[in-house]
Amino acid sequence: MYRYFPNADALLIASSMRAVNGFIDQVAEHVRGINDPVTAVVECVSFGVENLTGDPQLESLLTSRPEGEAVTSLTSDTAIAFCLSVFHRLDVDWRLHGFDTTALDELAEMTLRTVQSLLTDPGQRQRDEIALRQFVARWLGPAILYRRMTSLAIYERHASLDAHNEERHVISDDPR
Repeated sequence: MYRYFPNADALLIASSMRAVNGFIDQVAEHVRGINDPVTAVVECVSFGVENLTGDPQLESLLTSRPEGEAVTSLTSDTAIAFCLSVFHRLDVDWRLHGFDTTALDELAEMTLRTVQSLLTDPGQRQRDEIALRQFVARWLGPAILYRRMTSLAIYERHASLDAHNEERHVISDDPR
């Protein structure tokens, strides 16, 4: 087994993910036709949290560990690979929105961290469907939009102008 999985956590996550492979199909079906990355990811997270909350096997996997051992992380390479497989099934043109491979990997990690947090500690305030989507969109949405903003030519031009002006300011302060 350890030839295929680096550790027990990776094996547990792979086993759990395999068990929920049908669930991943449900998520992809739920967001079919949505091509806006913020809306698609918010819907994926919200749908996942709504449908996985209270699942005893998943809760046990994410919260129960023997004394001194770390809690199983949803940010393992295996979990990120599954999240990326969902992202690639979405009707989102990730390149158009500024996502290269590294940025999409990071979005998968942040998405999984959000899901894990909402599943293991939903907070004192219970959120209905709308409030959950608003909460996720408010905090995860700007991270998704950031990639698009930084990929725009106008942003690059302003960034280079800012760097040029800063350099000119430093040179003008030179007493020589």
